[in-house]
Amino acid sequence: MPDHLSQTDSDAKSQEVTEGDCCGWVGRLLRYRTGIFLLALLVTIVAVPIANRLTLDESVESLFAPTNPLILDYLESQKLYGGDEFILVAWKQENLLENETLDQIDAFAEQLNQVPGIRPESTQTLSSLLRPKGMGWAGRMYLKIRTVREKALQFAEGMLVNEKRDTTAIVLRMEPKETASVPHAETFAGVRKLANSHSPPAYVVGEAVQVHDMFRIVERDGAVLGLASSAVLLLVIFILFRSLRWMILPLLVVHVALIWTRAFLVLSGLQLSMVSSMLNSLVTIIGIATVMHITVHFRELRPKEERKLALCQTLRELLSPIAWTCGTTVVGFAALLSSRIVPVQSFGLMMSIGTIMVFLAVLAIIPGGVLLGRFDIDPRESHWEKSITRGLQHLVNLVFRFPGLVGFVAVLLGIVGLSGLAFLRVETDFSRNFREESPIVRSLNFVESHLGGAGTYEIDFSIQAEDTKQTDRRLRLLAEELRNLRVEDQFAVTKVIALTDGLDFIPDIAARTDEAKLELLSRMQPEFEPGLFNKEHHQMRIVLRACERQPAELKLKMIDAVTALAKKYFPDAHSTGLYVLLANIILSLLEDQLVSFAIAAVGIFLMMTLAFRNWKLGLISLVPNLFPIILLIGALGWLGSLVNIGTAMIASVSLGLTVDSSIHYLTSYQRGVLGGLGHYEALRKTQNRVGLALVFANLALICGFSVLALSEFVPLVYFGVLVSIAMLGGLLGNLVLLPLLLTRWQGSELQ
Repeated sequence: MPDHLSQTDSDAKSQEVTEGDCCGWVGRLLRYRTGIFLLALLVTIVAVPIANRLTLDESVESLFAPTNPLILDYLESQKLYGGDEFILVAWKQENLLENETLDQIDAFAEQLNQVPGIRPESTQTLSSLLRPKGMGWAGRMYLKIRTVREKALQFAEGMLVNEKRDTTAIVLRMEPKETASVPHAETFAGVRKLANSHSPPAYVVGEAVQVHDMFRIVERDGAVLGLASSAVLLLVIFILFRSLRWMILPLLVVHVALIWTRAFLVLSGLQLSMVSSMLNSLVTIIGIATVMHITVHFRELRPKEERKLALCQTLRELLSPIAWTCGTTVVGFAALLSSRIVPVQSFGLMMSIGTIMVFLAVLAIIPGGVLLGRFDIDPRESHWEKSITRGLQHLVNLVFRFPGLVGFVAVLLGIVGLSGLAFLRVETDFSRNFREESPIVRSLNFVESHLGGAGTYEIDFSIQAEDTKQTDRRLRLLAEELRNLRVEDQFAVTKVIALTDGLDFIPDIAARTDEAKLELLSRMQPEFEPGLFNKEHHQMRIVLRACERQPAELKLKMIDAVTALAKKYFPDAHSTGLYVLLANIILSLLEDQLVSFAIAAVGIFLMMTLAFRNWKLGLISLVPNLFPIILLIGALGWLGSLVNIGTAMIASVSLGLTVDSSIHYLTSYQRGVLGGLGHYEALRKTQNRVGLALVFANLALICGFSVLALSEFVPLVYFGVLVSIAMLGGLLGNLVLLPLLLTRWQGSELQ
């Protein structure tokens, strides 16, 4: 009934809707819509300052479970040796060994030492090695002897100078995060500012720098990509419906849900994690896709019904499937709680909460938002929509005509996808989380091509206090074997620094006993001995340098080989350090993906069975949604793509999102069959009525997810692109495979 009815007729119809058709929850929502709408806005205003307190946990510890042995070993090492967050500043330099150049290195090191958060006493430079202040005039003259000088250069090779003697580096040690005078972010910024202004420009690397850059990108992209997703989706909605009201409504739903979610997380004591930057984008996408179904259904009813009746009927028919779609989405995200990677767990929990908030925001905002005022009340239809509808009908007719061929092709593709799973490999090169043109990757490439490995880790072990000579002998043997250790024809480490290296560097003529040598060495490098040996706890370590940019499997093999070799000499030896942590952070991704995918599939099957009270429908609903995901993940295996932290979440998340289309499709089909339509007629009506909404909703999802491809954090790029492909596959699955499967049982067995 159009809105130009007389006031009397309109009021009568409105009364009829309220008391007759709109009963139960829908009736209450419409009856109290203004109060609920205003209350929602009031709660949102109160929640804004709380939501703004949500912070990002930037600690390395946040990437692991508190009981993870790797993080426990790392924290123990930090406690024993006072923190090991090093920064390497490297550059090419002509006439490197001349006194004038060494003076320039001293001056640059002094500038770097002035950066807040740097420990000046721990700074290592080529100049301080060749011209140590603690050895006096005689010592400095001794180091000018050609053979002695060359021995010193070999001692520093791979860390402070390269083999060609045309590249040098300054090693900086930061104050521990807990006691630092300034946040580490300020220290990194200060060092990079000086490095950029140096002539020639210097490169800054270090695991701590990588972790910092990762969190900075995640935090920035979380805000920027959330806004970008909103802008893209709003543009898509406006093009589809050409209505300001129906463009603003989904935006309002999304922002209310986001504010509620962020406030809830703050009140629960939770913080954002590495991958939680997608919170804004995903809540935006879920909210807009949900409102899209309401918009299309409401628009279909408007030519025949008065506004309130059209909304009443829309909510009566869609609230139940919307509730179930939100439930299945929650199951998909909640399946990520099975992961052993803390950021993935956090992401699953936060997105589950966000999805629930989207549903509550729809209940609170849509009734009042649709019926408030008379401005631009109806979404509009475009002439090209009829072409889409005709295409959908041709598609379902194709399924009816060639069911065997469609089924055969689907099974064949499924087998190909499943076989590709066997070739999936895990990416553990943490630097590949950044784009090749990013500053950190350019710096890593420079250091590894000129100085050797940019990664630093250590082998820790205990020693017997009374067995000094035996310990020194084993330590020398281990250090020598480590220098020659090869894995797959490559050296496992590029630099080995052991306490005995310092002892051997001091000649017997300068000091005859180990104690005297260590005392002399402490004048040259005050941090050398305490950085490698904790006398109080009888703990020692060997510091290693290794290439950061290596194939995933090779890096882990090298760490395992180094650890196994160390255990031959010191049985309790173990490897630790940021390099080891970052190499292992996504080690469990492949297994995690399969487990979370299985949990999501079982959970969604149970929910669909409950929703339709039919286990066959529950099973049927999984097939068109599992199919594109298996095909996609299998294709990654066949193509040799590496599984990263973004890829790991695709399966369960995509399943939770694509099954939403199945719920709306099956609900409409079941309603048609129960209403007296035959199987084929019910399918054609569903394809015509729901298919268009599915196309629009998935178009919005794909456009929104595609924005993530703009991120500098590569896992977000993978996640955005691959989920977009999964969404497209899910749409085709629900428009092709779902009618095929329903036809297989001819509808009668599914009622």
